[in-house]
Amino acid sequence: MIRVLFLVNGDRESAAAMRARAFVEHLGNDIDATIRYRDGSKLLSILRFFRESTRFRPDVVYSVDMAFSGVLAGGAYRLLARCRLIVDTGDAIVELARSVGERGRVGMWLTMALERFGFWVADSVVVRGTEHRNLLGELGKRVVVVQDGVDTKTFRPRDVEARRDELAPGGELTIGLVGSSVWSDRLGICYGWELVELVHALRDRPVVGVMVGGGSGIERLRARCEELGIEDRMRFVGIVPYDDLPDFLSAMDFCISTQTNDIPGRVRTTGKLPLYLAAGGVILATRVGEAALVLDERQLVEYEGVVDRGYPARLAARVRDLVEDAEARAEIVAANRTTARERFEYRRLTSRVHSLLGSVCGRQP
Repeated sequence: MIRVLFLVNGDRESAAAMRARAFVEHLGNDIDATIRYRDGSKLLSILRFFRESTRFRPDVVYSVDMAFSGVLAGGAYRLLARCRLIVDTGDAIVELARSVGERGRVGMWLTMALERFGFWVADSVVVRGTEHRNLLGELGKRVVVVQDGVDTKTFRPRDVEARRDELAPGGELTIGLVGSSVWSDRLGICYGWELVELVHALRDRPVVGVMVGGGSGIERLRARCEELGIEDRMRFVGIVPYDDLPDFLSAMDFCISTQTNDIPGRVRTTGKLPLYLAAGGVILATRVGEAALVLDERQLVEYEGVVDRGYPARLAARVRDLVEDAEARAEIVAANRTTARERFEYRRLTSRVHSLLGSVCGRQP
């Protein structure tokens, strides 16, 4: 039996925590796995994670996300106890920090040091996008793709007539997205900007936009809606419990998945893509990253650079085309469900983690 300690760089409700729990649930009885979550400051979390490592005495420490607490604690224990360390990352963190441009010189230096140390000390690296593996092709150690996943029994098309009536009482077309919206002074945008501009571009049609999530960008988006005169067409529902998320996704006719066309965007799967696929809507995604590899061509929209002001117009054109073709939408929804089951179901993805654990330990669990 292989003992595995998952160090989650987030609280119990974070996306990293849900990923770790999904792995543990499906790893099987031949893996003795436990999870510890970050609690408090980074320094205290590093100390707690290291202490838990010495208590549990794992064969493998698995750090979920390339972040200081898990990587430094796991790396220190790996060097001291000569166990194995796997670092699981969904972002090219240095390139992402450069793109956002808000960390300052010291922050950038620390991010670069963290990434270098993490890749150096890890026995193997798990990434969540195919392009990320390609980017790390010369790392000199095994890099395994284990995308963000989904439980298709929980996320599936649901009968949500009451929810639809709440969001679109006039029977309007619903277009939405899920995620945290953080305003970037450098870029002049935040997550959700494209949805607001899309709804404005479709103002001649009965359409409502649905934004699920919170963050510093929400008030900016509200202000933009007022400026455009579409405040009555946008629904800002805030942060919703994870268990309620499938209902909101089922109430969306179209789901928007936008990734910038640069290294940070190309390396991602993004955890929302599998959820959108499983929930049964039509996805409109940028032709970037994992979405470009798995989605039907009719769901892909071109995106240029980091901020593409022409993107909402292209989204609007695609919506107009698909609204007129009910047969195509039905085909897409059925294909999306199949893709979710075959490529992103956590039961399938965990088999790769299971094999990797045996490989880094030199034995099969």
